[in-house]
Amino acid sequence: MKYDRWRMGIAICSFVVCLMSMIVILTVNSDDAVSRSERRRLAKKPELTWESVMDRSFMGDTEKYLLDYFPFRDGLRRVKAYFAYDVLQQKENNAVYVADGHAAKLEYPLNEASVERLAAKMTGLWQQYFPEQKVWYAVVPDKNYFLAEQNGYPSLDYERMIRLLSQELAKNTDFGYIDIISDLTIDDYYHTDTHWRQERILDVAHHIADAMGAGGTLNFSKGYQDGFAQHEIKDFYGVYYGQAALPMEPDTIRYLTDEVIDEAYVWSLEENIQSGENAGKITLPDEAEAVLKPVYRLERLEEEKSLDKYDIFVGGASSLQIIRNPNAVTDKRLIMFRDSYASSLAPLLLGAYGEIVLIDLRYIDSARIGEYVDFAGADVLFIYNALIVNHAEMLK
Repeated sequence: MKYDRWRMGIAICSFVVCLMSMIVILTVNSDDAVSRSERRRLAKKPELTWESVMDRSFMGDTEKYLLDYFPFRDGLRRVKAYFAYDVLQQKENNAVYVADGHAAKLEYPLNEASVERLAAKMTGLWQQYFPEQKVWYAVVPDKNYFLAEQNGYPSLDYERMIRLLSQELAKNTDFGYIDIISDLTIDDYYHTDTHWRQERILDVAHHIADAMGAGGTLNFSKGYQDGFAQHEIKDFYGVYYGQAALPMEPDTIRYLTDEVIDEAYVWSLEENIQSGENAGKITLPDEAEAVLKPVYRLERLEEEKSLDKYDIFVGGASSLQIIRNPNAVTDKRLIMFRDSYASSLAPLLLGAYGEIVLIDLRYIDSARIGEYVDFAGADVLFIYNALIVNHAEMLK
């Protein structure tokens, strides 16, 4: 009997300790706390109001808050991942798998309707804005291209994807395909992230510039980093690090600079929309009051400004950006319809262009582009990674 009371006392004490620990953790945690592994801000402590109780949002928000601040949450997530891999013998966790030291997310099957939708979007833009101009396009393979099939995972039919896209574009347009897939290997990508590494894609940049007839003015040789200074940003935990919930070594971001990149500046639509009396007015890049930023936004390394260190490349996601090279030896212009992969690619092309316009259709409607961009005489390039091609519904 004494033994039972002793065990019960231990259980009660353990419960009280856990409960008090939970209260202390919830009390000291900041509402602005972030999860570095998941690259997101944690839920804020909900405010108890009559309205939040009546519409039942308080309980839902409280549940999210408690889950985010649960003690040893990251450790428990890691235990779950080990259990899924080692005990249940699952080949992935949260659709993320690790192979050859790289984390990647499953993407299959091929969505042919999405490929056709993308081709229709590209065709419509060509007809509306630059019907007399030669246009190029390229597809960036995701990491599954190099990892999935070889390690027993389902994968997209990339050959079918490119063939279908080319067939659709050939119906009404003069589009030229640039095959950069053969320029890439799995070593050109970060281990914990989806993106490619800037210092590894000089041959890709040269291939694209050569195809558009601008390679002769680039300030580096194909495949070599001559003329560039290389800088490092350590402890880069990519998007797949948190999703996999497995221990992986962080990546190192290496970004390249030279005299051209150092002198170039970036204008972005979001940072040049005025507030106050002039709310909604756009400050154009030639105006004295325009907000202009460097090509590499190192202030993004501060957690309160960005949770993704890859955002140092031209400032991360933006609907419309204009990069200008004041020391350009040419007045050529390049307009890129792009996703985040182009953020690290565009600086490498500045030697060949006096101006590069980056348009991300995930954040701006196609009908509005003509308000800001003059397409006359410019080279036009569509470059999307395979995930965008397979999910073109995200483009406006």
